[in-house]
Amino acid sequence: MGGFGRYLAAALAARFASEGMGLAVVLLALERTGSAAHGAFVLTAWLAPHVLAAPLAGTLASRVRRPRLFYAGSLAGFTAAVAALAVLLGRAPTPVVLAVAVLGGGCGPTVTGGLSSLVASLVPAGPEQDRAYAWDATTYNAAAVTAPAAVGLVAAHVSAAYAMAVLAASAALSAALAATLPYGAPHEASHADRAAPRADAPRDTPRAGPGAGLAALWRVRELRAITSATTLAFLGIGSLTTTSVLLAAGLGSPGAGGVLMTAFAVGALAGSLTLGRITSVAPGRLARWALAGTGLALAAAAYAPGVGWTAAAFAAAGVCDGPLLTATLRIRSAHAPDGVRAQVFTLGAGLKLTAASAGAALVGLAASAPPRSLLLGIAGLQLAAAALHALVRVPGAPAATPATGRSAGSATAPAGPRTPGAP
Repeated sequence: MGGFGRYLAAALAARFASEGMGLAVVLLALERTGSAAHGAFVLTAWLAPHVLAAPLAGTLASRVRRPRLFYAGSLAGFTAAVAALAVLLGRAPTPVVLAVAVLGGGCGPTVTGGLSSLVASLVPAGPEQDRAYAWDATTYNAAAVTAPAAVGLVAAHVSAAYAMAVLAASAALSAALAATLPYGAPHEASHADRAAPRADAPRDTPRAGPGAGLAALWRVRELRAITSATTLAFLGIGSLTTTSVLLAAGLGSPGAGGVLMTAFAVGALAGSLTLGRITSVAPGRLARWALAGTGLALAAAAYAPGVGWTAAAFAAAGVCDGPLLTATLRIRSAHAPDGVRAQVFTLGAGLKLTAASAGAALVGLAASAPPRSLLLGIAGLQLAAAALHALVRVPGAPAATPATGRSAGSATAPAGPRTPGAP
């Protein structure tokens, strides 16, 4: 198995463990304490550190002299936390359990954006790297489909503790595979990346501090556009699970909420495997199409007459949503300044996760509203995100042309590698 093949296996194993934690923690708390609320508190402690730890994780990833030790160690810490929660939840004092969850959650940015930032150092820039990001996005969607199903199956037939053990084993496999990856100097993906700086990226970040990634997300127009758009979109996506349960109950099938979310996840996997692999469309344009398509499909789902039609609309929304992550990863890779690439990836993932958590909390407060109105609100956020990306993406200065990497209005602009993110 080549370096990128091992990377995909490590990423899938890590994200399988991460995606399964939400359901496994709640089921284990219910099994041992009889209270799902206890599991919700533990899950909150698990998720809360993500956005706070993202800048630190990104800074360490870009500065450490032994990236192998950093990534394998972070994933080992993630594994240890999952295994410890499997043993301690419902048995040890709550402060101890919450502390373990916080520590494990602090390793979360490595599982998401941290691992994705490695793709540029494993695959040469160009169409091949674009396809690599499509495969990387597929690991997220594949984990989202398979992990909850596996956790539910093991918990139903054996116990939730064994389901947590399966997640810990998957995380341990990811740590072992990460130790075998061919790490080189940070971000030395290709000669073109080293020799020609990007025209729109700051160049003075060789020893960037923890705030440099956030500064890059704001200063680089393409990064600012995709980060603001996806953060707004995930404010809605984070509330989709609860809304699907309420919507299914309103349609007379209270247990069909999981069916709707499974349809969305399967659609997203199909979308990432098909539409996400299109490299002839600029990623910025692909992101806007994905957001707009997701919004329209969810709006259609709000008016579907039954669970079957609603599930079909959710699947269509997933197909549209699938390419969004691929486009996002391609944009981050193409426009992240040298020295803060890992920060850009971890911060972007952390902001999206935080927005999703906020969305989940907001829909909890608005749970008495008509489910169709909630779903229309989520659809509206996707359409608003597409519009926001287009507005923020409007250049304040001449944009680099895809063919030359030079400013369209200046013959003396610095040359750079071809930028796939310029719609």
